[in-house]
Amino acid sequence: MRTTTIQVQEMKRRGERIPMMTAYDYPSARFVEAAGVPMILVGDSLGMVVLGYDSTLPVTMDDMVHHVKAVVRGTQKALVVADLPFMSYQASPEDALRNAGRLLQAAGAQAVKLEGGETLAATVQRLTQAGIPVQGHIGLTPQSVLQFGGYRIQGRSLEAAWQLLRDAQALEAAGAFSVVLEGVPAELAGMITRRVGIPTIGIGAGPQCDGQVQVFHDMLGLYPDFTPKHAKRYANLGQAVQDAVQAYAQEVREGGFPGSHHSVALDPQVAEVLERELSVPATGQPVDMQRW
Repeated sequence: MRTTTIQVQEMKRRGERIPMMTAYDYPSARFVEAAGVPMILVGDSLGMVVLGYDSTLPVTMDDMVHHVKAVVRGTQKALVVADLPFMSYQASPEDALRNAGRLLQAAGAQAVKLEGGETLAATVQRLTQAGIPVQGHIGLTPQSVLQFGGYRIQGRSLEAAWQLLRDAQALEAAGAFSVVLEGVPAELAGMITRRVGIPTIGIGAGPQCDGQVQVFHDMLGLYPDFTPKHAKRYANLGQAVQDAVQAYAQEVREGGFPGSHHSVALDPQVAEVLERELSVPATGQPVDMQRW
């Protein structure tokens, strides 16, 4: 049975820290679930991490449905949260309802995530009233990168800090089951966490949040030349993968791969007949299989 949004909220009430990770395909989802992570985010960050875009803005609903389906197939226990991509919910609550419903009905997600606070509260309420669990996302919201002028920490000024607190409270009032705090000063994230009843999930928001979310590729070092400030690299798999591929290519060039134990042997009698027949000069006529 999968983790439910109610269980996630109970984790906060028990004071239990909540690990969350991204996954974008079947194998990564299997790894994350096998490690016991109760909540998986299929983020629109897949646009940058998997599809090679320079932001999340080009990601479409079709992209999200494709990747969410794969993650759902790779899991049985984790709560799968799917990002609503840019312009799939901003225009109207009706757009949001239609696209969120698609992520649950067609892709198999159990919840959706959207970016925005007070200004999106009515949309969040519309979704939750329709039975769609919603995770909020405030602070550094990547879909607003053009407005922010880059990936900048949010909530540094007194006015901005108050707004983030109001945003979190508005999302809770609208029925969100949790809220991601991204790129927020640690002290402010702690203040928000203590003033809302729903779990806060931090990314670049310090240790006082109820939980943390990290990108699969960042923590495994799959991009050795880049590690975000908020990420801790737990392995250096990018270099390991590169070394393995180089070793493979070298062995192919030198004839070291494949070896006999990587191959299937032909039945000796069949091989003998083939060798005998193939030693006869070719006539251009089809081989007479009756002679065999």
